[in-house]
This record gives sequence, structure tokens and C-alpha cells, in this order.
Amino acid sequence: MSIQLNLPQELESELSAEAEQLGLPLSEYVLRVLSSARLVGNPPRSGADLVEYWKSQGVIGTRPDITDSQQQARELRRQSEHRTRE
Repeated sequence: MSIQLNLPQELESELSAEAEQLGLPLSEYVLRVLSSARLVGNPPRSGADLVEYWKSQGVIGTRPDITDSQQQARELRRQSEHRTRE
């Protein structure tokens, strides 16, 4: 299905900037925004639902450089506990 929208220039600029930050074409980003808006009215009811949603949104698997998530979490925690305030 194809839909043509006439967006206010400011909204189009904001969406374009957000899409660019994520490295996505504007059309794909708008599709993701619209898809995620549906979730607001229909929140996941279980952990499995949430994981399925994350998979559908491309969130899971976005960091192939992290091979051990538990070790990564421990390292982040250690860094935050030992940071210095400037």
C-alpha cells in the first residue's frame, strides 16, 4: 500500500534528521514510527511479546560486537561505579 502525506516542513525536517542519525531512509524511519505508535495502545503482555516486538523493530542484534552480554553489563556497571566527576 502506498500513502502520500503532506507534512508540515518542520515535522519533515525533524523526521529526516532522526532518520539520518539512525542511518535509515526517511520512508523506513516513518514506517517504524507508525508501527511503534500502534504499540502504545497495545503494550506487550509478556517478556516474550516484548522480545518479539524488539526483533520486529530490529533492536535485537544491532550490536554484533558484543558477544557476551552479561560481561558487557558487568563492565558498564564497573565503569559507572568508578567514574570521576569533573
